[in-house]
Amino acid sequence: MLPLSNISRILIAGTLFVGAAAGAAKSQTPEAPQNQTQMQESEAPATPSSPDSAEMRPDSQPAAEGGDTAASETGDDANTPPVPAPTSDVVDPASDDTATEDATPQTDAAAPAASETGTEQQEASDTETNEAAAPESLARSEPATLPEAGADWPFYGGGPGATRYSPLDQITPDNVSKLKRAFVYRTGDMPTKETKGKYSPENTPLKIGGTLYMCTAMNKMVAFDAATGKEKWRYDPKVSPDAIPYGATCRGVSAYTNPEAAEGDACATRIIEGTLDARLIAVDAETGEPCEDFGENGSVDLWAGIGDKVPGWYAVTAPPAIVRGIVVTGAQVKDGQAEDAPSGVIRGYDAITGELAWAWDLGNPELTGLPPEGETYTRGTPNMWTAPVGDEDLGYVYLPLGNSAVDYYGGNRTDAENEYASSLVALDVTTGKPVWHFQTVHYDLWDYDLGSQPTLVDVPVGGEKVPAVILPSKQGDIYVLDRRTGDSLFPVKAMKAPKGGVETSSLSDTQPVSGYHVLPRERLTEKDMWGFSPIDQLWCRIQFREATYDGLYTPPTVDKHWIQYPGYNGGSDWGSIAVDPDRGVIIANYNHIPNHNRLLSRDEADKRNLRPIYEDQEKSSGSNAEGDGDPQTGSPYAIEVNAGWRVPFTGVPCTKPPYGGIQAIDLATGKTLWDEPIGTARRNGPFGISSMLPFQIGTPNNGGPVVTAGGLVFIGAATDNLFRAIDIKTGKVVWSDVLPAGGQANPIVYEQDGREYVLIMAGGHHFMETPVGDYVIAYALPNGD
Repeated sequence: MLPLSNISRILIAGTLFVGAAAGAAKSQTPEAPQNQTQMQESEAPATPSSPDSAEMRPDSQPAAEGGDTAASETGDDANTPPVPAPTSDVVDPASDDTATEDATPQTDAAAPAASETGTEQQEASDTETNEAAAPESLARSEPATLPEAGADWPFYGGGPGATRYSPLDQITPDNVSKLKRAFVYRTGDMPTKETKGKYSPENTPLKIGGTLYMCTAMNKMVAFDAATGKEKWRYDPKVSPDAIPYGATCRGVSAYTNPEAAEGDACATRIIEGTLDARLIAVDAETGEPCEDFGENGSVDLWAGIGDKVPGWYAVTAPPAIVRGIVVTGAQVKDGQAEDAPSGVIRGYDAITGELAWAWDLGNPELTGLPPEGETYTRGTPNMWTAPVGDEDLGYVYLPLGNSAVDYYGGNRTDAENEYASSLVALDVTTGKPVWHFQTVHYDLWDYDLGSQPTLVDVPVGGEKVPAVILPSKQGDIYVLDRRTGDSLFPVKAMKAPKGGVETSSLSDTQPVSGYHVLPRERLTEKDMWGFSPIDQLWCRIQFREATYDGLYTPPTVDKHWIQYPGYNGGSDWGSIAVDPDRGVIIANYNHIPNHNRLLSRDEADKRNLRPIYEDQEKSSGSNAEGDGDPQTGSPYAIEVNAGWRVPFTGVPCTKPPYGGIQAIDLATGKTLWDEPIGTARRNGPFGISSMLPFQIGTPNNGGPVVTAGGLVFIGAATDNLFRAIDIKTGKVVWSDVLPAGGQANPIVYEQDGREYVLIMAGGHHFMETPVGDYVIAYALPNGD
């Protein structure tokens, strides 16, 4: 019998939420922010609230794409217990398995060795680096002095360490209720008939001097005034729509100032982006004109050495890191298509000339430049689709790697793939050689690639400040490593991993678990199955009983579905974390929802006509969302993923809310300071019907936070289209504004003419099912306050 009264069902139905990704959090309370400014989604924005504000538009002004409406998930305030906050001595809240403090878990002969970290690997790597170092290195031998976040936001992650922290303190919990729109800029880049349903801009601008710089979903670069939103220039690289992989995404651009340029020189400061059609493009920060000294008329072709060009298979969606004058980039290789896929090679280019400085091909480390004619970099290797971060002083760049080209079968992977997949790799930019690497999952069969940009910060350990790199994972583990050596500053434990599935003899016996902090991921039970009616709750309970589930790292199966929890959207994903170094606090939003997956035999894949992206697009599955019927050609199995494990006839997830949350974590200890749901039910409901109820249920979320010295956390991310300010001391929402489109982007904070601004792009997201738009909205206190 399912214990929910009819009255409860009516109340709950209004708070249902169908998201598109993942999540978790705690209690359900009405979100009652101070001074909430309203704006209708999918419509042109109203006149900005503050009297001195203005809305800036390019000549052509498309309206927001109203066809993308969010699906719904559910809220059950009567039956949803609070999520216990994890502590640093919790080995794995999702499993009853015992664990030890052995950071190198034992594996059988077929399993990959645990990753090396620390001084032993450092010495071996130093020897290798010294032997391979080239005296004609294009990297600068001495570090440059880099700008910090403050009046400007000069890097994708704010400052050079990607802390997403602003030292500005004009806006505080006491006066944030007065925050108004200062201006609304519109990029003019909206979906066409060819690209409808494919937009997910995810963009975070830079602010340098008096100018904001950004790229649009289709890689148009624009510059506009930081105080008024008036456009200064734009450059269109004319990317073809067929280059879009999962979505039209450009998370950001990078800036580089030539230390040898004279004042007034063309491209003295240049803005550099990677494009969906795999180019590096550099333009003059002052004019937007291509830098003729960079590559060929301002462009470098990243398809060189990759193989036959297949649009949409190989794309750059994240901003490059620039370290010692070297532009470091990877690329997104569309998952699940084939084992014989484009290489995950990482390359460094001279920031002035665009000349290839080095290449790191983990499958062929002796190849440090372009492959010989007719050859390619090693095919199908783990790639870096997300943003790296650099340490200018050490001359290292930190690469969060993904998995091999086929995520859910590992039987054909090489030893090198098994060694580096789902690892953080520190690379010396002066040589292009790895210094150390740290693996977060062994023999990854769950698409647990590293999506977050790492964060560089000094962490107090034993009375000293240690230069560290903080690494969040999709599983929810947060690791803190010495960024010089890769040694963990806190215990890395080993949990006993489940066996079974189609590759039981190859699976690792254990998996690493952070002894520092683990985001919520308690083990699922049948009681966690949810529904807005007895019918769909019963359906979910039956599905749970019929599926294979043995906790975290349940192996893939072909004869029945298996439950993957957390799903591939996190834990933490590309939104990354924010760190307040003065208060010693980490802010991390997270997802808390499973996937329901099954391997498909080759016969079944053929019957479904699952074909890789390089075959005829009309007959291939190359345009599907990630895992939604991927062929995995070259392996024995295709894959079917139900992301978010949603009921097919309602769109409601099978698990109970909350689906997303946000935590404050003590930087020194890893202890949870507070944990709150993020996201309301206001635009979510069953069958995609918005309830407009303000209950804070915790929704799936994509995008990350910023934190300020004024004591506030600013974040969009959730599927309720709210941009909110949270008091860093309490975790409570103290202000919010309704965005005209989805807020799946990272905000920034800057100062112009003595006034503090907070800015976010409301671009929406096809995968998160939020309305798509082209809005960039800046907020400030009214003049005089």
